[in-house]
Amino acid sequence: MKSFIRHSVKFFSLQILRPAVLTAFLSAQALFVAITAEEELRDFTSTTGQAIKARLVSAEAGQVTIVRDDGKEFTLPVTRLKEEDQAYIREWAEKQASAPAPAAAVDSDVPLETINGSIGHPFFADGNLWANVPETAAERLEWPRESKTEYQSSFRLYAKEDYRFLGARPYSAVLYGVEGAVSSISIVFANKGDYFGAKGSGEMHFEKDTTAKPTITGFRKNMEHDVAKISESLTASLGEPEKQSFGEGESRRRVLRWDWSGHAFLLSEEEDEFVSVAIEPVAFADKRGSARRTSDAVIRERSRGNVDRRENGDVVITNLPMVDQGPKGYCVPATAERCMRYLGIPADMYLLAMTGQTDFGGGTSVTRLLEAMGTDIKRKGRSMDRFEEDEIEIRKIAKYIDDGIPVMWTLFSTKEFNATANARSKERREIEDWKAWAANMEQAAEEAALGQDMSTGHVVLIIGYNKETGEIAFSDSWGERYTERWITAREAEQVSQRQFYVIEL
Repeated sequence: MKSFIRHSVKFFSLQILRPAVLTAFLSAQALFVAITAEEELRDFTSTTGQAIKARLVSAEAGQVTIVRDDGKEFTLPVTRLKEEDQAYIREWAEKQASAPAPAAAVDSDVPLETINGSIGHPFFADGNLWANVPETAAERLEWPRESKTEYQSSFRLYAKEDYRFLGARPYSAVLYGVEGAVSSISIVFANKGDYFGAKGSGEMHFEKDTTAKPTITGFRKNMEHDVAKISESLTASLGEPEKQSFGEGESRRRVLRWDWSGHAFLLSEEEDEFVSVAIEPVAFADKRGSARRTSDAVIRERSRGNVDRRENGDVVITNLPMVDQGPKGYCVPATAERCMRYLGIPADMYLLAMTGQTDFGGGTSVTRLLEAMGTDIKRKGRSMDRFEEDEIEIRKIAKYIDDGIPVMWTLFSTKEFNATANARSKERREIEDWKAWAANMEQAAEEAALGQDMSTGHVVLIIGYNKETGEIAFSDSWGERYTERWITAREAEQVSQRQFYVIEL
């Protein structure tokens, strides 16, 4: 018995990493549910054979808590229990997740129906959005999934012209979830990126747009209209707002604030930049948006645990959040947001675009943005490393990937490059003879002639490599469909702008 307890505490303190399947299941269900008094005592056995008779109390994000009959409580990773115990926990968790949770009471004199009426959507199902499962809240709003990892999720809507939120037309609406619960919401209305954006998303972004261009005068009128409509809607329901500052460093801004039942509505208007509404927990708003930093030890251990080493020789970083930049040239801020959130640093591509002085419609100076971002990263205990390389050597890339650290890479995303990467990635899913594939890749690299096009400047994340086939894996900020694509390193050199950036711990 003592041996089992000693091992359990040791396993928990070292934060041993969990298998993706079980962890994702537990996180997605937001399981932290107290057991009923009738829950039975049963034997739980560790993978080393030590047994303890206890009750199951809770399961959350790959950790399980059990209590002995004498009241002594222990928490340990699920993976330190035998498979039959893990199966029991999965079954228990599924039952708990399917049981309807009691609705949270509205802590406000303003009824739920009134605030939902002002918003124009069934935004709140009860008085506490922060206890909602992200998937459930997003389904209620009909916002599609943007990203799903073991630790966080996001659901983003690029709204049509007739969509309204708080009486105004949003361009982007995103709901963020962390460890199975809603964490924050960001609604962006008139903004210099989407308003002046290209005609398509993904690879279509580089197509020439021949339609009539919007004007700065029209943009400013739209911003003024949106602020008036949003203020009118919130004031009608919640009264006059308070003024306060919110955010840290270069993203600090003045906001109008309305509170409702533990939720703070924060309206921002940044001149010639954007109009936005952030919905945050009141306690977070009270702290002016000062976020608690995840420790380096946790992030470092988690990052290394995100490295997937496959039987075919692929080494790929998993659990990278996706950010869809939409039909605008926000590849740099979107890619930067992905890296920052992956490493435990809160970020928003629209705020990053502002600090990096992004042009109307997009188009960002990589150096300017990352220098501005570097100051904020340093404030949060991280550092930015920049290097230039004419050749893309897998051994150099591998030293970052092996630690679970993605590499930002500047390139020319030409039609030929995308066509090659798309075809290659599709073919890879059918490969059985990887030695033959390696020979094919060597020949393809020798024969490639991809060329460059100065109008297709782009930034992606290098997320993997295969030493045997000479390939690298990269990820675009164009949605989940572009999470992982492959190209040979020698082909990549032909479109490379030779600049690389890494956020290090």
